[in-house]
Amino acid sequence: MISNRVSIIGVPMDLGQGRRGVDMGPSAIRVANLGARLRELGYEVEDLGNVEVVQPESIPLHDDKQRFLPEITDTCQRVAKLVSQVLENGRLPLILGGDHSISMGTIAGSASHFHAQDRKLGVIWIDAHADMNTPETSPSGNIHGMPLATCIGMGDETLTQLGGFCPKVQAKNVALVGIRSVDSQERINVRKSGVMSFTMRDIDERGMRSVMDEAIRIASNGTDGIHVSLDLDAVDPSEAPGVGTPVKGGLSYREAHLALEMIADSRKLVSIDCVEVNPVIDEANRTAALAVEYLCSALGKRIL
Repeated sequence: MISNRVSIIGVPMDLGQGRRGVDMGPSAIRVANLGARLRELGYEVEDLGNVEVVQPESIPLHDDKQRFLPEITDTCQRVAKLVSQVLENGRLPLILGGDHSISMGTIAGSASHFHAQDRKLGVIWIDAHADMNTPETSPSGNIHGMPLATCIGMGDETLTQLGGFCPKVQAKNVALVGIRSVDSQERINVRKSGVMSFTMRDIDERGMRSVMDEAIRIASNGTDGIHVSLDLDAVDPSEAPGVGTPVKGGLSYREAHLALEMIADSRKLVSIDCVEVNPVIDEANRTAALAVEYLCSALGKRIL
């Protein structure tokens, strides 16, 4: 289902997390020649620029349990509208973050497109973190730790109702791959959610091929396409040092490539976002260059 026409959308937002810098992620990934690399693969590429995002210094903080909720909601609504328009035009939306809260907008847009046609979306969420906190369980109030929960209907109605319907995706069609850092109360949310989680131990024991075979089956079972949300902190910090929330013991360079190559082989990808690249703590844009490699693998780049 991969379209040969790609629309790049930047969402330079770091309102959803505590560490600054991921708002520069879209620029860093573009500087790493994303557009040119995709054109080399045969894609027709358009870059729609960046969605405008307010700066945290310019606005008051309203709610410690959901930091910058109004501003994040507004941004995600505009992202959702743009993503839906891209899909309506027969193009594949590729969204560059920014912190992981942008995925609420990305998935709302993709799911709305399918919902209007009485079709369903599946999700593969590749991340070191579960991102399934709610305002009641979050120790920080940072919304970048809540987006997957909201997409399956858990959390504040302001966010779960983005796009006008809830849930965006059925929990049974969500696969969470690579987690190794889960908050204590968040663990309860994950267990009761119905989302299939593949921890780093699962990958260690089973291997990435077995895990991704099952993840793709889950996300495609009864759905009409898969959205992939790629948080670069899923990869071990030795390979991806410039990320918003690094956690040691992550995916190897080749494990991450294999996961995305298998998604490309499935021909079910309909939208993808790539988040949490932080150039402020990166090494000569190394992590952004890695993000480009992984996005190319997701879009069909092969060794031979």
